[in-house]
Amino acid sequence: MEQILVRALFFIFPFFILSALGTEPPLELSNLTRELLESARSSEFFDWLVRARRKLHENPELSFEEFETSQFIRTELESLGIDFTWPVAKTGIVASIGSGAHPWFALRADMDALPIQEMVEWEHKSKKNGKMHACGHDAHVTMLLGAAKLLQQRRNELKGTVKLVFQPGEEGRAGAYHMLKEGALDKFQGIFGLHVMPDLPIGTIGSRAGPFMAGSGRFEATIQGIGGHAAWPHKARDPVLAMSSAIIALQHIISRETDPLDSRVITVGFVKGGQAGNVIPETATFGGTFRSMTVEGLSYLQKRIQEVIEVQAAVHQCNATVDFMEEKLSFYPATVNDEGLYSHAKKVGEHLLGGESNVHHLSRVMAAEDFSFYSQKMPAAFFMIGVKNETMKSGTPLHSPYITIDERVLPVGAALHAAVAISYLDEQSVGSN
Repeated sequence: MEQILVRALFFIFPFFILSALGTEPPLELSNLTRELLESARSSEFFDWLVRARRKLHENPELSFEEFETSQFIRTELESLGIDFTWPVAKTGIVASIGSGAHPWFALRADMDALPIQEMVEWEHKSKKNGKMHACGHDAHVTMLLGAAKLLQQRRNELKGTVKLVFQPGEEGRAGAYHMLKEGALDKFQGIFGLHVMPDLPIGTIGSRAGPFMAGSGRFEATIQGIGGHAAWPHKARDPVLAMSSAIIALQHIISRETDPLDSRVITVGFVKGGQAGNVIPETATFGGTFRSMTVEGLSYLQKRIQEVIEVQAAVHQCNATVDFMEEKLSFYPATVNDEGLYSHAKKVGEHLLGGESNVHHLSRVMAAEDFSFYSQKMPAAFFMIGVKNETMKSGTPLHSPYITIDERVLPVGAALHAAVAISYLDEQSVGSN
């Protein structure tokens, strides 16, 4: 009899320890993720996800113009019986599932499209000339709607409240900043977000703890010279030459002033000069982006960009003005993943996707994402989710007019969103007892 009791305690005791530490037994999490993924992959659910994504893809809208997108989301939420607040930051929505009690945990999707002409010929090609969901935001919205449906089915079991954040204006317009500015995410305890990644295979996710994506800013410089005939350059003050010198000198900030182990970038993306080959223009304009993994790095680059351009213009007897467009295009801080929340989402992903091999530890990237504003406000975790399928050639980069995604990612993303939120609330409940 004693041996039987000892054996029973041997198997039961670890589960008491896990509860005392605020960590749920692996079996419980495995069951949760399996049930959610099975539900999301059922034929009726999957067909609903695909229809939603394709409707969104056909009707892309640019930043802060997501009126039809917002209406579509609200209609779907209403059909599910989910309460929401609207409008937030013009077209944004914050929905709520659960008792309304704390903790409040958020899941986020961005809604806006890009000013790109879609070149993929298929039945559900963009119907709006010059606009396309080339960054996967149609999939992001669909996955969050899928999570909404899964969560609403379990609303009476939630140990807190899940907030669904449908955000406008991610593409360079800092929609997240405006959502926060309006107080829409006050008192949230944490937030999780997903972004499709064409380089990752379907059925995998990836991220890293700490700094993950760069902070970024924009600049535009105008150099004022004196125009003249190309045959008499000595009678003019050539702004094109001054611009050329400035562009080259800017790269020395990275190669000669930056620690090689630091991650910083200055890229000039456009130049504008005269219209004729035999005329020296009065002005030349150029601009681009600068990026760093730290606030201090961004500040330094901004300071040096202005100094270098102004001095190089002066060397050529021209004048320069540099506009960092901070009122129109807010600087994005670096996206920093909270270590605890990152570990939580990683653990959930491993259970959902069948092991550690399907959750990748990614390198830092110099792309920027306005999810970073949330990471400054509260514990945040931002993960990439794979959409690559070799058979359908779906590895085309983001922001390409030829991008396609494997729609099998939709139930995976929906289930991951829901599982991260449910298990987070469960752990917080255990930890507070």
